[in-house]
Amino acid sequence: MNKTKVVTAVCGSLIGASLWGSSVFADELHKVKSGETLWRISTKYDASVSEIKSWNKLDSNLIRVGQTLVVEKGTDAAPQTQPEKTETVSATTYKVQSGDSLWAIANRYGLSVSELKELNGLTSNVIYSGQNLTVTGEVSPKPSAPVKKGTSEEQKAEPKQETNDTYTVKSGDSLWVIATKYGISVAHLKNLNNLSSNVIHSGQKLKVAGEVTPSPTQTSTNNNTASSSGLIAEAKKHIGTPYQWGGTSPAGFDCSGFLQYVFAQEGLSIPRTVASIYADSRMDSVSGSNRQVGDLVFFETYKPGASHAGIYVGNNSFIHTGSTNGVEISSLSSNYWSQRYIGTKRLSH
Repeated sequence: MNKTKVVTAVCGSLIGASLWGSSVFADELHKVKSGETLWRISTKYDASVSEIKSWNKLDSNLIRVGQTLVVEKGTDAAPQTQPEKTETVSATTYKVQSGDSLWAIANRYGLSVSELKELNGLTSNVIYSGQNLTVTGEVSPKPSAPVKKGTSEEQKAEPKQETNDTYTVKSGDSLWVIATKYGISVAHLKNLNNLSSNVIHSGQKLKVAGEVTPSPTQTSTNNNTASSSGLIAEAKKHIGTPYQWGGTSPAGFDCSGFLQYVFAQEGLSIPRTVASIYADSRMDSVSGSNRQVGDLVFFETYKPGASHAGIYVGNNSFIHTGSTNGVEISSLSSNYWSQRYIGTKRLSH
């Protein structure tokens, strides 16, 4: 029986060969493009760097443009012995690779940049290849020196409102760049500074730390729940933004990068890949008849399991990022998407 290769231009140029309904799957291949690294390719296909190196018999991290790599090992009908894994990532530490940044590592492990820096005692955003970083654990508060009774120091130790840290906007800055630098969301940064738009100017001073006190007119909602109207409004701002592999900013998005960015503007953190979002314990399955605006709809495209997703906008439509038109609104009833739809999920309260 010949294997039929199905090419799906969603979330990048992804080529998968599979036998649907069978226990036999072919190796999935990827042709290296300019600027790609083993780490970026491994993230794209939910594999580890060590697995890709093992499958392709690589003894270093060097790859070349045009090289064809096995990025997902096929399965044979007969059981196979799994290769021994020697990943650079353990349960508690991560070894920095060339091209890594604190922001990328923090997102991979569900941390903020500030949490990652505190876990490792870092005072700047500078990291180097080969450095081992702690990626799990608790940050111990620094003990304060005892204060003598009846002294001026005791009076100074009384709780007081701290002065918020500030940042002076420089040429080329954006709210997203500044928020990422300080490990906060764009929505929180805007709330701190009472901004109603994303427009900032050089020389402007912005608060980058502190708590936002809700105004009496604000609706009392669960902090972990995104505003559906806010999500959709933010998502629609980016219609027409081009597709970019690995893109996570308004300069260009891939499918999961778009979802993560939009949710972040509402103060919510979700995983980086579609498969991880689908498996997130905070996501509750919702039937099609109970689907609401702001829910996430998932699709099975180039391989078994969730590999593409979008935000439901009502009228049986969803907004997402595709490799052809970038950010766009598509119909769930279309022949293509209706055949690949696998379910709807909602971020729980």
